[in-house]
Amino acid sequence: MTTKKSKAVMKQTKLTPEQRGEYISKLALKPSANAAAVIEAYSNGSFGESDFNVLVGELRSQFTKVENGDLKYCESMLVGQANALQSIFVSLARRAANQSMVMHYETFLRLALKAQNQCRMTLETLATIKNPPVVYAKQANFAQGNQQINNGRPIPDKLTCTHAGEIKKQPNELLEVQHGSETMDGSTEGATVCNDKAMATLG
Repeated sequence: MTTKKSKAVMKQTKLTPEQRGEYISKLALKPSANAAAVIEAYSNGSFGESDFNVLVGELRSQFTKVENGDLKYCESMLVGQANALQSIFVSLARRAANQSMVMHYETFLRLALKAQNQCRMTLETLATIKNPPVVYAKQANFAQGNQQINNGRPIPDKLTCTHAGEIKKQPNELLEVQHGSETMDGSTEGATVCNDKAMATLG
């Protein structure tokens, strides 16, 4: 849908039908033009006829400020919307209180509570902009291929020996004492062979 101002621009520039179609298509995809069309449609009854090109220019200016990190206008807009929603809530709640039929009372009260909820959500959005939440993230390690990562896990200081294809078990520090002799569940022989290999490596 084209506005009076956009039609006037097309007439002044004397666009061909192909150029006119291209112009309208690009205009329909511009966020500033979309917002200006909606603002123009809803504001004419309250403020009189508005200038479409001025609306687009002002919106572009606000877009630039937001892109540069200036959110003051957004904060002011949210405060204004919260107050407007509060006024809607009060008006509908008062109208609900004056109803004598349950159906009318329920309708007005439900709409009043919707406005109240929207006001609450608007204030929550404002609070989030003013004080963004802090996110605490644990360390995440991503790697392609083989990589060993030690996150605070101590490296054993004793020489250990494992065979390929076997699962390494933690040593048992409690020895069984039977009739004065110490046993290690039959693992003494394997430990002796491992210690011999270690001594040969160190020697």
